[in-house]
Amino acid sequence: MNKINNLFQQKQKEILSIYFTAGFPKLNDAAEIIRTLQANGIDMIEVGIPFSDPMADGVVIQNSSNTALQNGMNLKLLFNQLDSIKEDVHIPLILMGYLNPIMQYGFEHFCEDCRRTGVSGMIIPDLPFKDYLAEYKPVADEYDLRIIMLITPETSEERIRFIDEHTAGFIYMVSSASTTGAQKSFDESKQAYFQRINAMDLHNPRLIGFGISNRETLQAAFAKASGAIIGSKFVSLLAEESTPEAAVKKLTALLY
Repeated sequence: MNKINNLFQQKQKEILSIYFTAGFPKLNDAAEIIRTLQANGIDMIEVGIPFSDPMADGVVIQNSSNTALQNGMNLKLLFNQLDSIKEDVHIPLILMGYLNPIMQYGFEHFCEDCRRTGVSGMIIPDLPFKDYLAEYKPVADEYDLRIIMLITPETSEERIRFIDEHTAGFIYMVSSASTTGAQKSFDESKQAYFQRINAMDLHNPRLIGFGISNRETLQAAFAKASGAIIGSKFVSLLAEESTPEAAVKKLTALLY
């Protein structure tokens, strides 16, 4: 069974997924970061593929992406790094990246290398849903990979139900229509959005991302979905702390 599906079968609530950018802070940090997150009880990991124009990301992740590219990170190198630790990683890994570098790599080649290196799915924010259905989903399904789709407060109920019908794994519930970045709390409009989606009784579980950085926002996500995704805050801590272990420990202290 795909590791993403298995995770949500085994654990329905308080799932925590952490994002980091491959190649940041240093080129060869990914393996240590993944091992450290797994050892500290993180349920799932999103590995960011650096890109020169990450339009959905805020300044923290944009800067990490630029640094990673300057360090020399690319998809071939990332797959080599993941291959070196695939026997040690038991939690789901998701690659998060934009369509351009994946297309340059070749989508079927990308899927082949995902399966070979133990990756369970992908998030491609700029992949049009029509193209996903017609061209990408059949290939991903062949390799037992999940393509995770995003929804926002502006996504219509009809669209959400269509996404729910044609995807598997989970739905990435973006907390706002803006770019990524830490927030101290979720206002009433975001809370109403979480409640509205929760009341739709969707087939797929949901994880809430964008803006989660402390105990208050984490608990709000846990209350209104199956769990949370943290990105910018952890990327900031990786830049501030001397080791991935120190960054994870500081994040944990902020969250619990």
